[in-house]
Amino acid sequence: MGFSRLKSRRLQDQGSKFTRIAIAVLSTVGVIDTGSITLNKFGWIGNLNCPGGLRGCDIVLNSPWGIFLQTNKFSIPLSLLGLISYLLILVMAILPLTPILNQQKNNILRITWWCSFYISISMFTFSLILISIMIFKIKAFCFFCLLSCFISFSLLLLVLLGGGWEDYGKLFFRGFIMSIAVLLAGLIWSSSVDPSTKEISNNIQGVPPTVISVSSPEKIRLAEHLTKEGAVMYNAYWCPHCHDQKEMFGKEAAAKLNLVECAKDGFNNQRKLCEAKGISGFPSWEINGSIDSGVKSLEELANLSNYKITKDF
Repeated sequence: MGFSRLKSRRLQDQGSKFTRIAIAVLSTVGVIDTGSITLNKFGWIGNLNCPGGLRGCDIVLNSPWGIFLQTNKFSIPLSLLGLISYLLILVMAILPLTPILNQQKNNILRITWWCSFYISISMFTFSLILISIMIFKIKAFCFFCLLSCFISFSLLLLVLLGGGWEDYGKLFFRGFIMSIAVLLAGLIWSSSVDPSTKEISNNIQGVPPTVISVSSPEKIRLAEHLTKEGAVMYNAYWCPHCHDQKEMFGKEAAAKLNLVECAKDGFNNQRKLCEAKGISGFPSWEINGSIDSGVKSLEELANLSNYKITKDF
């Protein structure tokens, strides 16, 4: 009996080393996946090549759920949390393989396996929440999100199979508690950023509804270009099409547009200027001296203003 147990543990140790290597490889792929998204959100790299269509990735990653925390001074993209999680699992996988730590190997093995288990089951649970949001709320396809969900599930499976666990009852109980905690926290967060749960109007007479969509770096650059070229968007606070136009840009980019309020009861309105320009429909764009009414796609605005940078909005 003792020999059988010793042999089993030896086999688990051998399996554990192989599993750790597999976990390190998978977590590296996860680092590349979430790292690319994070660098793109910070504007440090250009557009991502998204299999299945760039527009779907753009819609998902720039949705309200693409930002974990938003303040007036900074924002934390959700992908940054994924990047940190994958880096932690990568460290947990390779730490026991470091020769300098051989004297504490048994303790390090136990601690790193448990840490990997908690992180991977949290990531997978949260990924399921994000996939549900993508399908039922955003209704768009994002390859990077599906890849991250697959990686997190694979990591959890590897941890379960290669961890050399002696008490699976304790493992599954703790995993259940962790999953419930992450699920509740994730649902609370999801609800807090869900635009449908927020009041779209400011409830202040003469003030337009708040723009709630998140701007991509490309949209911000387009808005800055339009303002630099002297482009003006004439709008009325009560106009739903004007709000739709600003939502196309997102709140950060819309704040950089040159907006003129034309409603006579609108806040800080320039009614006389609108009348002098002959504005009769909203929104109306004045670009290069020409005025045209109606909602414009971002690509159309880019072409009208001779925007030469990438037009993958």
